[in-house]
Amino acid sequence: MNSTPPPSPSPSSPSSPHSPQSPQSPSAGALSRTERLDRLPVTRRHTRLLTGSGIGWALDAMDVGLIGFIMAALTQHWGLSHTQTSWIASVGFIGMALGATVGGLLADRFGRRHVFALTLLVYGLATGAAALSTGLVMLLVLRFVIGLGLGAELPVASTLVSEFSPRAVRGRMVVLLEAFWAVGWIAAAVIGTLLVPLGDNGWRWAFAIGVIPAAYALVVRLTLPESVRFLESRGRHAEAEATVREFEASEPGPKFLQAGTPAPGDRVLDEAQRDAAIIGTDGDAEVTGIWSKPLRRRTAAFWTVWFCINLSYYGAFTWIPSILASNGYSLVKSFTFTLVITVAQLPGYACAAWLIEKWGRRVTLTTFLVGSACAAGLYGLADAGWQIIAAGCLLSFFNLGAWGALYAVGPELYPTPLRATGTGAATGFGRIASIIAPLIVPPLLVFGGTGILFALFGVAFAVAAVAAYTLPELKGTALAER
Repeated sequence: MNSTPPPSPSPSSPSSPHSPQSPQSPSAGALSRTERLDRLPVTRRHTRLLTGSGIGWALDAMDVGLIGFIMAALTQHWGLSHTQTSWIASVGFIGMALGATVGGLLADRFGRRHVFALTLLVYGLATGAAALSTGLVMLLVLRFVIGLGLGAELPVASTLVSEFSPRAVRGRMVVLLEAFWAVGWIAAAVIGTLLVPLGDNGWRWAFAIGVIPAAYALVVRLTLPESVRFLESRGRHAEAEATVREFEASEPGPKFLQAGTPAPGDRVLDEAQRDAAIIGTDGDAEVTGIWSKPLRRRTAAFWTVWFCINLSYYGAFTWIPSILASNGYSLVKSFTFTLVITVAQLPGYACAAWLIEKWGRRVTLTTFLVGSACAAGLYGLADAGWQIIAAGCLLSFFNLGAWGALYAVGPELYPTPLRATGTGAATGFGRIASIIAPLIVPPLLVFGGTGILFALFGVAFAVAAVAAYTLPELKGTALAER
């Protein structure tokens, strides 16, 4: 890919569609701002955006990951039942469900960057306050507030990175963003292993570390750019042009992020054309929302994948430390097992990031979901310590690779006015499963043990794989070209 952006009209020309003073979008004969972004190489500005968003993503993961260790500790320190500890996880996911849906709507209305910073602030402060909890009720209330901020941030961050990423590597960039989740989850496992078992107040210190996102919110507000697509949709063309030029002027980023030469015959579409093209051939169909006729089938499939992957992931990984502890392993040993299993998430993300541009979105997502189904079955049959670790590592590898591919697929399914809403609504629907998952684990363990529990998770992954295969393949297309 050439490092020099395509020529655009001079900004000094009064009639220039890219003039900072012009309230109009680029004319049909010139490249739109979003097309100029699409054709750039990955620059250092892209790398800073990915890193900045990724740090917020990792801090989110650290908060979610810590709760599994804290649940296991509070079972012993507060004498909680499995049902009570289930609600510590589930009430957070209730907040995440509401936050994901509202966050997407707010991001489409007020901008990605502002909502991103606000959500970091909300859940960072609430997490710090949770360290001072005096009882179960107070902890549950704060976990709900934490979930509101956390749920709203995730779809907003992926939308922001997706809208700035060059077309040829968009999937890879979003998967790399998702890979920061593994970094945060590993950090949670390290904190959980080293701090939580130290004493009755170890879990409080783990929560206290979660206040870091509140400080990071200021960094987000000051350094991350606002979405060009959002700015144009609000008529803020001067800001949009300045942002595009900042990316165009930036030096190329790391070579491993770069794509090859664009394929011959690439279409040059302005934003309106690309958003219209997503309707397909049914020109009479009106797109008023994500359940409009042209988008109905992909929304249903997308929601199905989100529901099933949430059910299995949070049902399994939230409870693994507690399940190991209840099976006779000490807190230290069960947490150490979980830490080893968690590390396998990183190669899963790396593999998905490479395959998503090699195989395409649909095949990569489907393959990793099938692998997750098989790994869940193996974990249910595991007995010895080495079998638990081996099956758990496979489950981490495939499951988190599937997560990465899923976040890459989402923003490409919807046109600009509905993009954050579409991804946020799917995330919110998936959170319903994450609410249910921790609650169904205790009765299933009593009824049939680990085997039945992970058989259910395997079936959910298989259903998700079938739904994923029905999604459109969007590799190499413009962001809203289909």
